[in-house]
Amino acid sequence: MSESESLLHGEEETVVVDDYESLSSYGSMSELDGKILRDLYLPDVLELPKVIRETVSLTDDPTVPVITFRYFLLSVLFVVPGAFIDTMNSYRTTSAAYSIFFVQIAGHWAGLWLAKVLPKKRIRIWKWQFSLNPGPWSIKETAMVTITANSGATGNLATNALSLADLHFGETVHPIVALGFMWAIVFVGYSYAAIAKSSLLYDPQFTWPTALMQTTLLQTQDQSAHDSKKGAKHMKVFFFVLAGITIWQLFPELIFPMTSSLAVLCWIAPYNSTLNFLGSGMGGMGVMNFSLDWANITSQIMLYPYWIQVIQFVAFIIGAWILIPLVKWGHIASSNGLMSNMLFTSDGKIYPSSKLLNPDYSLNLTAYEHYGPVHIGAQKAWNMFFDYAAYISGVTWVLLFGYENIAPTIRKLLAKRGTVEVQPQRTDRLNRLQRNYAEVPTSWYVILFFVSFLTLMAIFASGQMFMPWWACVVALVMGSIIVTPLTWLYALSNFQLAIGTFNELVYGYLNELSSRKHPVGALVFGSIAGDAWYRAQFHLDCMRLGFYMHLPPKAIFFSQLFGELIGVPINYLALRWVIKTKRHFLDGTLVDPLHQWTGQTISSYHTNAIQYVVLGPSRLFAHYPLLPYGFILGLIAPVILYKLHKRYPNVGLNYCNTTVFFSSMSRFYGNLSTGYISKFLGGTITMFYGFRYHNSLWKQYNYLMAAALDTGYNLSILIIFFVGGYFTMPAWWGNNSASVERCFAL
Repeated sequence: MSESESLLHGEEETVVVDDYESLSSYGSMSELDGKILRDLYLPDVLELPKVIRETVSLTDDPTVPVITFRYFLLSVLFVVPGAFIDTMNSYRTTSAAYSIFFVQIAGHWAGLWLAKVLPKKRIRIWKWQFSLNPGPWSIKETAMVTITANSGATGNLATNALSLADLHFGETVHPIVALGFMWAIVFVGYSYAAIAKSSLLYDPQFTWPTALMQTTLLQTQDQSAHDSKKGAKHMKVFFFVLAGITIWQLFPELIFPMTSSLAVLCWIAPYNSTLNFLGSGMGGMGVMNFSLDWANITSQIMLYPYWIQVIQFVAFIIGAWILIPLVKWGHIASSNGLMSNMLFTSDGKIYPSSKLLNPDYSLNLTAYEHYGPVHIGAQKAWNMFFDYAAYISGVTWVLLFGYENIAPTIRKLLAKRGTVEVQPQRTDRLNRLQRNYAEVPTSWYVILFFVSFLTLMAIFASGQMFMPWWACVVALVMGSIIVTPLTWLYALSNFQLAIGTFNELVYGYLNELSSRKHPVGALVFGSIAGDAWYRAQFHLDCMRLGFYMHLPPKAIFFSQLFGELIGVPINYLALRWVIKTKRHFLDGTLVDPLHQWTGQTISSYHTNAIQYVVLGPSRLFAHYPLLPYGFILGLIAPVILYKLHKRYPNVGLNYCNTTVFFSSMSRFYGNLSTGYISKFLGGTITMFYGFRYHNSLWKQYNYLMAAALDTGYNLSILIIFFVGGYFTMPAWWGNNSASVERCFAL
């Protein structure tokens, strides 16, 4: 086909240039004789996945300043509310996370304003000097503020252990000890990022969806400064959606709570107990139940690949629509406590777990014999079963399906005797640009680890935080093992596996060897092993964002530590505020009408603490002998799928990720089962229909609208937070005091 015929049929010719210097032979772009700029690719660009090269800037100016006075000012401004909100949200049943995209948008505009109003004056402090206003605000500064907020404007796993000790055991940890522990587990996680950094961070085939979404918005903001028409259009869409969702969220959260769970079956028969249980999304199965509350939908529908969302919805159908009715009406197991994650006696009454504890928190055998074995609801039991399966599956799946991808990098890493820098062995454009910046030395990670480790040892050696020192060492070893496989899964799919239940089980076995027993110790152990992975993922995700935005790795490293130094004290203050103001909801004395301030996470941890620490795994598994088979399932299922995939490679069995399925099956629906149908419908529109059939439109607006929706939701929650103390919504048809869903028979 000739060039003219190719253009007529819409198949524009692709120009491949062998080196940068060859570009000069074309002269200006208007002289390329009909060839289009977006199809002019060098070989190093073609090494990048299409979604990356269409999103990420392929040029860089290393001289742009990134650590400025303006950066510090805005970082503090955005980290403080984010750390508070994220901690507060952890006590709610559902919520949308503090939107990092709000930080990107507001931080960018605030930076532009500061660049106009701040004096261009140099300040000298002892040997250091800096300029209040070094020049025009850059998109790199916006990215740095975003990374700092991404690190500091988050929750902290230690707040779960501190809350459990306070709410259920009446023990308040000293603030200095609490803060030291919170900082130490976070920084251990950052140091552990070095384990997976070389094999996963700089490989262009791993897209890191969240980092790519943030890059999309940052590039859109940057374009607005160079292409005012296109940038203005995108910003109009962003702020229109933001304003719309901000106003709308006032309805499900305050004015019209019924819209948070549209229980169609309850409308048909509001006093029929069977239909109410089937249709309710607040204590029922959620059949034909829809939600218009963004807290129940979230931007996951615009972030998770469609195959992830299909797996999650299938797991919801099996868990909520098949297993729950089989227990309730099919009697395949006791239905006592089916929709609860608390502990029960054999006759279905709440187990007086406090009576099981001696003053030293050992098991009171006399009370145990009197009240009988501890029972858990059937749903809680299969949640635990699939939690075990998911953990083992996470490692097995990566070894089978991911080994071919990461093995070459690991071999190169071993050949270089431990250095974390493998960029010289990569030839794609982004890695070539990244060579302009010095890599973070391995010694920085080592020093960070040892400072954190010594802090933890000092805390445990002094008898604080409910656990012996040697258990901390075991937790750190466990965390190091899981970092690479779970980061691999996250870098490909944006799916983050929860690993708390498995960690607490391991501690239960360790606790049988310990002379010092405290129920909260299991959660302390889990927070150490958990943050070793979660914070490693945080660090690498931010490093990947910096990789896309061409930021110095050392600056990113510093910005994350700076964010945590600000955020952790705010986490602690938020914890104290929530316990003080919402204690009666969280400890079960009162019931929140919206089923939001349930503290279901803390309640679940309390259940696990009694099971794993007070009773011990041996008693648990003796009463529930099928639970350990979850480990076997997690080992065998990936092997079976891998063998089938090798035999039938075109079927797509590599997308049937057992880790995602098992993790989704471990989700608890006792408080909320609404939103899942709405999420799947939304995900089908965005990540299937939009992505496949309107890709050019999807590329422009998907991530942008996701950012706007999350930002608007959080803005609305802030409005309600400040106004709620002065205004109470009166009861009306859409805000029924007995049941906001109008499921009156539950």
